[in-house]
Amino acid sequence: MLAAAILASSAMELRAAPSDAGNDPSRVDSEWILSKLVQPAPARTSFVELRGSKLLKKPLRLQGEYLRPDADTLVRKVAAPYAETTTIRAGEVEIARAGKSPRRFSLARVPEMAGLQSSFGALLSGDRRALEQRYALHTQGTRQRWTMTLTPKDAAMRKKIQTITLYGRGSELRCIETQPTEADAQRTLLAGAARAAEGVTGAGALATLCYGGAKPAAPTANEAAAQTPPRP
Repeated sequence: MLAAAILASSAMELRAAPSDAGNDPSRVDSEWILSKLVQPAPARTSFVELRGSKLLKKPLRLQGEYLRPDADTLVRKVAAPYAETTTIRAGEVEIARAGKSPRRFSLARVPEMAGLQSSFGALLSGDRRALEQRYALHTQGTRQRWTMTLTPKDAAMRKKIQTITLYGRGSELRCIETQPTEADAQRTLLAGAARAAEGVTGAGALATLCYGGAKPAAPTANEAAAQTPPRP
């Protein structure tokens, strides 16, 4: 949950300049994507999150809002199916629920999460070099529909997270998919994808919304056959 809060709080609904995808829709790279993700505070956006677990019969659907009131504060407010507010500020985490005393702890207890927070600060500032110190970056798609996958280089983080994939459409980041090492993928829909998810509860439908704006289409039967080498 903390990873999701850091990721999505650090990637608010974009107010960047309109996409120039029409100029060269065939070319997308990390530099271009990062230029679209630069996001100054304050910022806020709604989210829909799908969290899987072996302990649950079906994935848990959460919805609420992410806020970034200033450059040093990230807030995750869950509205349903329960109310909870997570605040990350100055290396400290506070988790508050109605009727209960807030829980507080230091990010130093989970150094891989502290690294995650600083990395996504680099993401928001468009600092590709700082990001590449912690992740191997891989991009694909076009400027209309793109993905950027971050693979951790740090051994401690790799024990927790395999990959983080950002799905976008033009200058809009629509979904973040985090693949833990020992759990199901967790998807956080943002911006237009979150709004489109209103009333949607099925895991398959939410995954389609996550991928729909960015995932390259699967090859047709004819294309797949053409790519399959003939048998000897």
